[in-house]
Amino acid sequence: MSEDEPLKPYLLAFPGPVRDRLVAAVLSGEKVSTTGLLAEYEAEDEDLPEAGERWGLIDSAGREVAVLEVTEVRVLPLAGVDLRHALDEGEGHLTVAAWRSAHERFWHSQEMREALGAPDFTVDDTTMLVAERFRVVRRLDVA
Repeated sequence: MSEDEPLKPYLLAFPGPVRDRLVAAVLSGEKVSTTGLLAEYEAEDEDLPEAGERWGLIDSAGREVAVLEVTEVRVLPLAGVDLRHALDEGEGHLTVAAWRSAHERFWHSQEMREALGAPDFTVDDTTMLVAERFRVVRRLDVA
């Protein structure tokens, strides 16, 4: 990708309060990892991110607020998420159980089920996830 090409959008959650909180955590340095459902990538026919790729972090208003670089991508079952990853998500969860409970609420939400096209979608220990680590390369000034 040349410097003139726009970056692919890096979207956390859905627009609204949760995205706003997550973007703020990234910009403050508290959030350096995130977790998505492999099923979401498959439903959107989207390639998995790769280490070294740069993305534009998008806020709820649709503005690019930072450039992120993916530093690690792991595909693992939900039961394989460790405490380091949960802590590095920067959402205040001090245990894997608390992290999982919050993520299950999000993944089982009507909004996520609609995005997946699966009204009865649920996760279990074997559900495959995409665990990413990233770093902020540059913050962008937005008006």
